[in-house]
Amino acid sequence: MNRTVIVTDSTSDIPPALAEAYGIEVVPLTLMFGEEAYRDNLDMTPEQFYERLPHSAKLPTTSQPSPVEYMNVYRSILERHQGSTILSFHISSGLSGTYQSAVLAKSMLDEEGDAITVVDSLSASYGFGFMVVEAARMAKEGISPEEILTAVEKLRQSRKLYFLVDTLEYLQKGGRIGKASAILGTLLNIKPILSIDAEGIIYAVEKVRGRKKAIARMIELFKNDLPGVDKINVAVGHTAEPAYGEEFLQELAVHFTMNEKVLTNIGPVVGSHVGNGTLAVFIWPA
Repeated sequence: MNRTVIVTDSTSDIPPALAEAYGIEVVPLTLMFGEEAYRDNLDMTPEQFYERLPHSAKLPTTSQPSPVEYMNVYRSILERHQGSTILSFHISSGLSGTYQSAVLAKSMLDEEGDAITVVDSLSASYGFGFMVVEAARMAKEGISPEEILTAVEKLRQSRKLYFLVDTLEYLQKGGRIGKASAILGTLLNIKPILSIDAEGIIYAVEKVRGRKKAIARMIELFKNDLPGVDKINVAVGHTAEPAYGEEFLQELAVHFTMNEKVLTNIGPVVGSHVGNGTLAVFIWPA
């Protein structure tokens, strides 16, 4: 039977139960602690990762799946579901080489590659994970690939997102800011609010002193971004600390009527770049 199969990578941070319910194929990135390699969200859980991260002398490194790995995934799907179409959604090409690996895999499959569409989400974590889930929901209903891609693009354009980083340490270790800025931020209790621009690149929105003020400012930013919008869908990513996510949802409920709510872990690969205590909030109109 012809069908549309949805593929993504592990940086989409989709809760495992949702991925299983909608038959989403998730290809893991790799996390390296020195010589030790772990498949993202498979060999190491977020809870294990965030327990280990603060005690690691060096920042763990990450690597995307190779084109051959993606080619094998695509070929396996096309053999199991003859005549089907694959929509493959990936973390922003501005943040990772994952999208390019998938594009190369498609080209390596010759004519079989015609059945595959690779999408650069221009986002990260559940900022594109929610789009993958919606694509899978639509695919399950038998909606055409073309209609799915159009709907997902509309979602991408309407979605607003902000990340609250608890510490500048990991941004500094990853080379995104200088050491002096990181030390100054720690001394002044500065909490950076980040977002992702139209080209899929992370940028600093504001730096606020203190976590409570930063959360209040994030809500103000969302209100400014969504004038006249009352009912929203919201997803909150956290670093294996669901209480932080619940706290933010409670604050948000004062200002918006919430339809769909999702709490999810920020996985080890994304977490290695932002560190413990990060809160990522994704909102799109209901």
